[in-house]
Amino acid sequence: MKIGIIGAGASGIMAAIQIKRANKNIQIDLFDINKSIGKKILASGNGRCNISNTNLSSKNYIGENKTFCQYALEKFSFKKFEEFCKSIGLLLDIKDTNKVYPLSNEAKSVVSLLQSQVNHLNINVIYETRIEKVSKENKKFYLKSKTKKFFNYDKVLISSGLSAAPQLNSTQDALIIAKTFGHTINLTYPSLVGLCMNSNYHHKLAGFKKEVKLTLLINTKIKDEKQGDLLFTKYGVSGFAVLDISQKASYYLSLKKHVSIDINFFPNLSKQELDKKIKILIHSNENEKLSTLLGGLISNKLPLVLLQECNLDLNIKAKYIYEEEINSIINKLLAWRVTIIDTQGFKHSEVSGGGIKTSEINNTTYESKKCQNLYFTGEAIDIVGYRGGYNLHFAWASGYTCAKAMA
Repeated sequence: MKIGIIGAGASGIMAAIQIKRANKNIQIDLFDINKSIGKKILASGNGRCNISNTNLSSKNYIGENKTFCQYALEKFSFKKFEEFCKSIGLLLDIKDTNKVYPLSNEAKSVVSLLQSQVNHLNINVIYETRIEKVSKENKKFYLKSKTKKFFNYDKVLISSGLSAAPQLNSTQDALIIAKTFGHTINLTYPSLVGLCMNSNYHHKLAGFKKEVKLTLLINTKIKDEKQGDLLFTKYGVSGFAVLDISQKASYYLSLKKHVSIDINFFPNLSKQELDKKIKILIHSNENEKLSTLLGGLISNKLPLVLLQECNLDLNIKAKYIYEEEINSIINKLLAWRVTIIDTQGFKHSEVSGGGIKTSEINNTTYESKKCQNLYFTGEAIDIVGYRGGYNLHFAWASGYTCAKAMA
């Protein structure tokens, strides 16, 4: 049997290894557009590689039908993944947060050990080759790049991902190929990405970072809440809380919905507690500017913008502030609403959402329901995970599950 695998990322590498382990006589050609395998693995977790998560279920994913991934997550549980890692000599560091990293704390070691296994199993890797077309004639598949044709594949797996991080040569080729076989494509969008604000002040706050609670509103209705770091930037907002909430924000932006976020700068304080703290500041030095005193409560980048947004005199002294104005400041700090107009785009996103409609793929084999012996795994499918190793694990799990069926 001859199998072609397009895309040497986590999913494609896992599939190739498992197929060869199941049957060493199967010939595999593993194609990749880059000069080496696992480019996105190297970039994951800022080079540390958040490789998996111990808390796995479909609840950690979004998509048209997020339960699609449940079978693969059960088939290739964290325990199975840990066994696989041991089999290639990779030791893991399991954090209290359930996130999992290589013990070396380096993505390079993960890719190096995968490369070693690929070499050991005599998997033929064809580098710097972008497969742009797949066709099928008389039960055989034919693959075509710009300069060359590859013939007589019994089965083909497309695991080449989507548009996130185009600087790593990511493309939407998987979707183009899927369309030629009659597949329906759900709208794609950047996920785990910074968000662009519509304001005249966010650039003044650039560099200001704080733990906050974010509430996502779509057409003024609450859709999600996240707590974590918020970082103001020249384009808008970033930080872990923003990345977490960006998945749904980006999805609804792609649908042309009105997207806004309420920022609670003091998620661990009640309104009464915050009121008390502000009044302590005011009474401590009534002749001082209020903007200066508020610097004792929150980053000194915020007070002037805060007063401006509350329509207060920027030079007002503390003793001239009224109860009603204090209340206005508190309400703003606990629910500062900003309008989101865009994301930073695929170039700055960690993964892509959307993709091939899951109802057209068999969730126990990852075989296309449109074309026998054609398979899709990983990011090309309309399943995207939350931050924390979930996307990489789905890549491993879908590649493993698919390989068992292909072999």
